[in-house]
Amino acid sequence: MNRSTILPHFLAALSAIIWGVTFISTKLLIAEGLTPLAIFIYRFILAYLCILPMMRRFLAASLRDELTLALGGLAGGSIYFLTENTALGITFASNVSLLICTAPIFTVLLERTIYGTPLRKNLLGGSMIALAGVALVIVNEGMEFEISPLGDFLTIVAALLWSSYCLIVRRLAKKYDTFFITRKVFFYGIISVLPFFLMNTGKADYALLTRPIVWGNLIFLGVFASMLCYLMWNVAVRRLGADNASNYLYINPLVTIIASSIILEEPFTVYTFTGAIAIIGGVFIAERGGGVGIKRTSTPAMTENV
Repeated sequence: MNRSTILPHFLAALSAIIWGVTFISTKLLIAEGLTPLAIFIYRFILAYLCILPMMRRFLAASLRDELTLALGGLAGGSIYFLTENTALGITFASNVSLLICTAPIFTVLLERTIYGTPLRKNLLGGSMIALAGVALVIVNEGMEFEISPLGDFLTIVAALLWSSYCLIVRRLAKKYDTFFITRKVFFYGIISVLPFFLMNTGKADYALLTRPIVWGNLIFLGVFASMLCYLMWNVAVRRLGADNASNYLYINPLVTIIASSIILEEPFTVYTFTGAIAIIGGVFIAERGGGVGIKRTSTPAMTENV
């Protein structure tokens, strides 16, 4: 690290730390009475309004690309966030942040299945280590704290959705810039569930927005965790390269574990710690062997709570 890269390194680390806190923020909003759907709609509308002034083009070059963007809005937008947010309502935030880390492994496996991409030697070993960590986290939760593993299952589904989104973006990134892709994903994510939201939201639900803890967390998620972190991450990737910047993503679940233990008073046991080390270490090994990272093939604004 030299003087010219101190700022990009700082921005990458700050983005990862903020994304680690998003799981806590979403959990707090659910506790206040907001539904996973409402959190998604409010957050994405805020992020979309922030990115709208940067719009340079409105439509994709072809109908096929436009439909692919719409699919990305479902896989990496509405369905992904609804699944993840629902999981946060029924399981620990630390569990969600850890299990989402399996997305790079699923991405490599999907690439192998769809494109026939050869599997590299470190992938199998890293995957087995990470999956052992996943099993440890889920079994620990189910046996120690008597909480339904449904939330963990939904998180795995979210990780699979994100992997699919990564492949969609990889195809689109050859023709379109990340601002355009992200804005379109925001747009299609919103309109895909907006009618359902309007039909099932009443005055009492809108009244929740008057609470400082609610609008404060929504601003944090929509403006800071999405738009601001997106800009910071772009600077970091441009200056450091995607591989070097992506290494900071391993801070993400560790921040969530520490924050959830302090803010939400979630249990932090030796099983959680061991599972966390196994998942993060396994994914790191698999990534080095498989060549795929959470942010390398995706738009940064989308991958936090996540």
